[in-house]
Amino acid sequence: MQHQTKIYESIIIINATLEDAQIETEIEKIKDFITKNNGEIRALEKWGRRRLAYAIKKKNNGFYVLYEFKAPGDLIAKLERQYLLNENIMRFLTIELNKKALKAKEVGQRTPISEPIVAGENAESEIKAESKPEPKPEVKTEVKAEVKAEVKVEAEVKTETSNDENKGVTA
Repeated sequence: MQHQTKIYESIIIINATLEDAQIETEIEKIKDFITKNNGEIRALEKWGRRRLAYAIKKKNNGFYVLYEFKAPGDLIAKLERQYLLNENIMRFLTIELNKKALKAKEVGQRTPISEPIVAGENAESEIKAESKPEPKPEVKTEVKAEVKAEVKVEAEVKTETSNDENKGVTA
C-alpha cells in the first residue's frame, strides 16, 4: 500500500557552539535522511544563530533551520527519532501544512521569525480580517467559604490574699 505524501515543515535548533562546518554537516545529514526515505525537499531556510528565550541543555543560543518537504506520513516518526538520537539537535518541531497554510505560502506570506507578514495589495486587510480576536466566554466564579473555629482557653488564675487583717494582732 502506497502512503499518501503530504507537505511538512520541520524546524530544528542545532547547538550554536558548533563550528559552521559542523552545523552544515548536521543540516546535510537531515536533508539526506529525508531524501533517502522517499521525501522531497521543497525548501531549506537557514535562519542562523539566535538567542533562545530560555536555556536549553545549558545553552543560550541555537542555530535555527527550517525544512519544508513532501513525504509519506511514516517518515515523520523516523525523522523525529533521528532528531532525538542526534545530540547536536537541541529542539525540533514538525508540522503538516494544511491547505490554508499552503495557500498563504503561495501568496508569499512566509517570512522568517520576527518580521511582519507582507503579501499583496490587500494583504493588510486580509490579515486584519483573519486576526480579529474571538469573544472571550463569560466566566462566572462562585466562592463559598465557611470558617469554623473552636477556641479553648485555659487560664490559671492565682489569687493572693494579704494578711493585713492579721498584722495588728499580737499573741
